[in-house]
Amino acid sequence: MQLKIAVFASGGGSNFRAIVENAHAYKVALLVSNRSRIGALEIARHYSIPQFILNPAAFAVQDAYVERLLEALREYQVNFIALAGYLRKIPAPVVRAFRGRMVNIHPAMLPAFGGKGYYGMRVHEAVLKSGVQTTGATVHFVDEEYDRGPIILQRPVPVTAGDTPATLARRVLEMEHQLYPETLHLIATGRVHLSGRTITLKNSD
Repeated sequence: MQLKIAVFASGGGSNFRAIVENAHAYKVALLVSNRSRIGALEIARHYSIPQFILNPAAFAVQDAYVERLLEALREYQVNFIALAGYLRKIPAPVVRAFRGRMVNIHPAMLPAFGGKGYYGMRVHEAVLKSGVQTTGATVHFVDEEYDRGPIILQRPVPVTAGDTPATLARRVLEMEHQLYPETLHLIATGRVHLSGRTITLKNSD
């Protein structure tokens, strides 16, 4: 079965672009966003990828929001979700519906610098404040807790003298653009096996 991915994004969409431009073994079927004026939507339009904008604040009860979101995913035959800078917590019913079929990318070497409140520039500020010499990027499966799902792949990025949060963020983002499509390719080609919280990566043969 082909991997048909919905990418969830809330910002400029550089990871979304990297995912789309490297979609050889998988298909990007939908862009989901909670915001109506972001760069990711422009990228989706450029590549003729359907867009679905759904702001949770527009719903009086979460159940209605969850059902509308799941309905859209069914409509576009989505069987996998990739979170790419999506700044809303995914509701537990959606996590359960896509357990083992939803991933996220985080701009650090989890479990370090992860969890509630660690996102965007806050992560890089914390890394520099800690004095560590290496940070990186992590792709992991999503569960009900922030940044605690099983880790699939990680890549290190050195912290250099004179780094600011902005310079470090740029280098980590460059690594993310390589790591995320690579991970999705591994999943799409059946080389990632999840059993409980244990992940096995299979060789290409």
